[in-house]
Amino acid sequence: FESFFGGGGMGGGRGQRGPKKGEDVTHALQVTLKDLYKGLTKKLSLTRNVICPKCDGTGSKSGKPTTCRGCRGQGVKVVLRQLGPGMVQQMQMVCPDCGGSGQAVDPSDTCPVCRGDKVVQDKKVLEVRVEPGTEHGKKIVFRGEADEAPGTVPGDIIFVVQMKEHATMRRKGHDLYTELDIGLAEALAGVDLPITHLDGRVVQLKLPPGAVARPMTFYKVPDEGMPVPGSPFEKGSLFVRFNVLFPSTLDADAVAALEAALPPRPTPDSTYFEEAEECTLRDCNIEEELRAKLHQKRGSAMDEDDEDDGAGPGGQRVQCAQQ
Repeated sequence: FESFFGGGGMGGGRGQRGPKKGEDVTHALQVTLKDLYKGLTKKLSLTRNVICPKCDGTGSKSGKPTTCRGCRGQGVKVVLRQLGPGMVQQMQMVCPDCGGSGQAVDPSDTCPVCRGDKVVQDKKVLEVRVEPGTEHGKKIVFRGEADEAPGTVPGDIIFVVQMKEHATMRRKGHDLYTELDIGLAEALAGVDLPITHLDGRVVQLKLPPGAVARPMTFYKVPDEGMPVPGSPFEKGSLFVRFNVLFPSTLDADAVAALEAALPPRPTPDSTYFEEAEECTLRDCNIEEELRAKLHQKRGSAMDEDDEDDGAGPGGQRVQCAQQ
């Protein structure tokens, strides 16, 4: 009958619950963008609890723990809490004597290795492999490598990849973004600029002569982005934006040469030109200008408050009284 009904008799084949799983342990793994581009392997030494090999996790020399007298083997205690006159609350708590195991160890039978704790500390070295192209926030899991405890399945050790910001490059998915400063001559006459990539290679960025590098415009370099995990021959793109550095002043010869080389200036409408008022543009620091305006505004507000606090004509202020 048990073979037909799954060994459950008339109860209907109800399976037993297995041992509970222990807590997972999470560690942050600090890496650089260069590490994620090239990949790396780190060896990390961890200290964890393991079942005592001497007593096999019983905590006793004989290997036969006794029933806890505090909870009578239940692992929990029922306590009463006085809430007020005639009001009592019944609460259940983990037994402090056995830690919820329901078992205790006789002091004369305590294991000499773990001293009744059932576990001892052990050092283990884990080899953490970060593949090229791994993303920020990726979890690298070592199953069952967390603390051991009697009657439980060890939890996992989880390493979470935390990428540090790079000085000149930013990552978005499998692509890389960077900004480079170039002079006005390079922007107009063609870019030929070497940069050092994350793996140490020198990449020559070129725009052909006659191609103008437009400010704040991105240019794409295929296959120079981040590696794609699982695809060793596939990479994203590198996007480059140029910041054109203009000279502060130009002498008359340089102005004449530019006038001759560049397209002519647009001719203004003579009607508007004759009626226009001439204004000279000056350099300014906009942040300082805004701070000065804010300071002036606060000073004006304080002057108004002082005037409101003083007496009006005749030494009295107008007041309203409720009838």
